[in-house]
Amino acid sequence: MLHYVAHTGSRELFRLAVLSLALGVAYGATELFGVSFALGAFFAGMVLAESELSHRAAEESLPLRDAFAVLFFVSVGMLFDPTILVREPGPVIATLSIIVLCNPAAALLIVLAFRHPLATALTIAASLAQIGEFSFIVAGLGVALRLLPQEGRDLILAVAILSILVNPLFFAALDRILPWLERRRAPFVREIPKATDLPTTTLRDHLVLVGFGRVGSHVGQELEREKLPFLVIEDRHELVEKLRASGIEAIHGNGAAPEVIAAANLGGARLLLVAIPDAFEAGQIVEQGRAANPAIEIIARAHSDEEVQYLERCGADLIIMGELEIARRMAERALGPQAATREPDREPVRP
Repeated sequence: MLHYVAHTGSRELFRLAVLSLALGVAYGATELFGVSFALGAFFAGMVLAESELSHRAAEESLPLRDAFAVLFFVSVGMLFDPTILVREPGPVIATLSIIVLCNPAAALLIVLAFRHPLATALTIAASLAQIGEFSFIVAGLGVALRLLPQEGRDLILAVAILSILVNPLFFAALDRILPWLERRRAPFVREIPKATDLPTTTLRDHLVLVGFGRVGSHVGQELEREKLPFLVIEDRHELVEKLRASGIEAIHGNGAAPEVIAAANLGGARLLLVAIPDAFEAGQIVEQGRAANPAIEIIARAHSDEEVQYLERCGADLIIMGELEIARRMAERALGPQAATREPDREPVRP
């Protein structure tokens, strides 16, 4: 259905289709299986995520997502009974301790037991030192099914709000103590080689394409049409499998990770194409690519003048901004061959 609507070319109709499908699946799950509407909406998100147009759907529905997120947390806050902090201080403190102390401690020990770095273990532990919004859905379902008393939901809401307020303090403390702990970490947390290390590509003097979304896929098609040796770095596992099945060499991972850079043999590549839309992540990839191969040519994309300046500071040789390329092509078409050699008289007025 999303593909059919997308082919109509109507952005408004596509946005309406995404909203209708999400609400339709949520309502259907509620009516057919007796779950809450919120849990049905969670199922709807899982269904939409399976579509190849899921990223476009996420972009088109971003204003609605922000509005619903605000409405969700405001409604949760209205359910909160502040008098429980005075009436039941003991249970509140005990539950809060489980969430912000016991839960992170258990996660820390589990991660260390699998021989991951201390920084990774502490980051995961700090991330789990709060209650996520899905717990509100579970608590509401528990009250509706009479498996959880009303006082239990009030306790969960109180602890959730407190843990969300406290959680940033964990990350602030982590930024301060992590360098000190890394220098003094115990021998049992030392890293060991993993069996899942990525094999290094055999390509040399090749092109490395980071990201195979709307822009990267078109770039990849052109490279494949010209029979140029290239490989793709992509963090979506299902897309990596499709690329490999079609005969394109692909590496699953983050383009800024040292192991991914080593597997892509950036030191022996001649061109790095960063086609992801996130300028901050792209800047990290550009910096890592430049460090791995100072002579490599790096091309990246940007959406604003600020992003262009940022990527230039990171070491990109050429940054392409979509709006400028569209304007240039339109001007070339309107003015004819002389537009290609004509220099602008002044900077364009920014809206």
